[in-house]
Amino acid sequence: MKLLDVPKSGSMAGTTASHNRYGQYLRTRATPVNPNSTAQGTARNRLSVNAAAWRALTSGQRAGWGDLGASMIRTDSLGQSNPLTGFSAYCSVNNNQLAAGNSVLSDAPALVTPSGLLTATLTLAAASLSLAYTPTPLGTGVRLLLYASPQRSPGRGYESDYRLIKVGTAAQASPLVALTEYTARFGVPVVGNRIFFKCRVYTGGFLSGPLDFSQVVA
Repeated sequence: MKLLDVPKSGSMAGTTASHNRYGQYLRTRATPVNPNSTAQGTARNRLSVNAAAWRALTSGQRAGWGDLGASMIRTDSLGQSNPLTGFSAYCSVNNNQLAAGNSVLSDAPALVTPSGLLTATLTLAAASLSLAYTPTPLGTGVRLLLYASPQRSPGRGYESDYRLIKVGTAAQASPLVALTEYTARFGVPVVGNRIFFKCRVYTGGFLSGPLDFSQVVA
């Protein structure tokens, strides 16, 4: 149900408030899906490991993460900008570290703002999935993270369900080939289906803004 009201986001009792391109709306609250997948288990385990490691840090180390978090500004679903807490900054950086295949950091690093890709050209077919990009090769210690959606109807224009399917090697040269990884996660690409992609550049525990695109399987 559409409505005119102050901006709201979240659930109360059996009602969820959200918004889309047409404005604010209310809907019946849906029970979240809990597939207990391997990827979901990995994410939950990382949260548990982060929480335990955070408690083991010294007060000086936690203060350092607090200072870093104050510089890491995030925008929520209501458009409000807020800094991260020290623990949130610790989790953000170290989740990125682990996703990139690097070790966990105990001391807060200096804030880095990675530059995104300049160009990205996708080749997508039932037997091929590769991303050509510039600059190439990437810089020392820089990695490319590729996220993808399940296969969708070709007429779909919006996607919110992205999963990390491939992390490139440090300083990798173009292209990034990801057919094996995509097929293992979502099955063989089917001709006529649309797949949505998002890529980010990783440097020193931080990610660039996303570059989003989609393509119909040829």
